[in-house]
Amino acid sequence: MSIESILSAITSQAANVAPFGAKMKFVLGEDIILIDGTGDSNIVSQNDEEAACTISTDADTFLQLKNGELNPMMAVMSGKVKIKGDMGLAMKLQSLVQ
Repeated sequence: MSIESILSAITSQAANVAPFGAKMKFVLGEDIILIDGTGDSNIVSQNDEEAACTISTDADTFLQLKNGELNPMMAVMSGKVKIKGDMGLAMKLQSLVQ
């Protein structure tokens, strides 16, 4: 799955989730996906901005999470996913990658 298709999937899902009042950033290798939930709706872009929560992983691990093949808690505990910043915000990851 390309970064464009991942970006499209997150954009579609973010439109169905209420804004969460902060910015969350995914770092997938060299690619960045920023979800700005500070306004009336979630806005998804590839801007590299400061975020309250940054989740770093690779595209394969992200797809495993999205497809339900990998438990998010196990991914963090095994080091496949690294989280910096607001852990409460990271818990909302599930609603954005389903």
